[in-house]
Amino acid sequence: MNRDLPAEAAVRAALGTVIDPELRRPLDELGMLDAVTIDGGTVRVKVLLTIAGCPLRDSITADTEAALSRVDGVERVEVELGVMDQAQRDALKAQLKGAGGRRGIPFNEPSSLTRVYAVASGKGGVGKSSVTVNLAAAMAAQGLRVGIVDADVYGFSVPALMGITQQPTRVDELILPPVAHGVKVISIGMFVEGNQPISWRGPMLHRALEQFLTDVYFGDLDVLFLDLPPGTGDIAISVAQLLPSSELLVVTTPQSAAADVAERAGAMAAQTGQRVAGVIENMSWLELPDGGKLELFGAGGGSTVAARLSATLDAAIPLLGSIPLDVSLREGGDAGTPLVLGRGDSRARDELLGIAAALARRPRGLEGLKLPVSIR
Repeated sequence: MNRDLPAEAAVRAALGTVIDPELRRPLDELGMLDAVTIDGGTVRVKVLLTIAGCPLRDSITADTEAALSRVDGVERVEVELGVMDQAQRDALKAQLKGAGGRRGIPFNEPSSLTRVYAVASGKGGVGKSSVTVNLAAAMAAQGLRVGIVDADVYGFSVPALMGITQQPTRVDELILPPVAHGVKVISIGMFVEGNQPISWRGPMLHRALEQFLTDVYFGDLDVLFLDLPPGTGDIAISVAQLLPSSELLVVTTPQSAAADVAERAGAMAAQTGQRVAGVIENMSWLELPDGGKLELFGAGGGSTVAARLSATLDAAIPLLGSIPLDVSLREGGDAGTPLVLGRGDSRARDELLGIAAALARRPRGLEGLKLPVSIR
């Protein structure tokens, strides 16, 4: 039985649904569709990649084929991959970054509504990175546009926790971050060979963080997370300087010693002028087979930190949640799949989802913005 030939309008509409995996915008909007021809039931499309070695070329091809195969009358899809010339790349960069490729930090612009959370801890080993990736993945699953900057240069772990193995794509000086679980991620770990250590001093750390914030194209995000190294050293100071509107999320365990040093990380906001969005207590207890709770690291550390910071900063600092120990949280990290994306009963998962929902409900502020409204 003969099928009706595909309509050009339907083919164009289908191509408009194909999203570039890195830029998260339609291919046609980015100037990546070079030619579309319809020959009977065969549709031929030429897609221009940003660079010759684009790591997501197979994904773009598969998405294009899938979108066109759903169009009535299409019997065969042929996708040819080309590469943008310099003029086309310049036009793309101008579209993304503005004329002249402005190099400022977009999250500091008066028009930016991105809420920036710097996830801090007083000491290592409290699960700060696991909390970061799970909160980010949970918000992305809610439909928010989310990014992560792995600012823990010495102890980077976010790529592994998110299951990212590919390097970022470079379009001249513009860096396109990999996307995993709907979250855009950048980390110094994506630029080193194997498991090589990073041995940098303060100025190098500041420059690396600054480059992540200026040269990496995140687009318009609802939320940006920064996974900070433990303590109150160079990176914490650089974040306060480079992103003065960022808010701290302080992660601690219930142990009193951990709570003491976590308080110092949060109290730094009094010196930097940042706000503390809240305290998160991790590893709060271990649920026993009989339903009881074993408090391996003591109790009350999170509420103690919240109370002390409230007094120090003269502001109400909430305890956002208490996350119990859960083997599936560790297993999800090892597998590169955040726990919040799984199914089944998990008290840790429920607590993380609750914290993410509470943070997501906080509106992106309009205070101080000049809105384009005129009174006639």
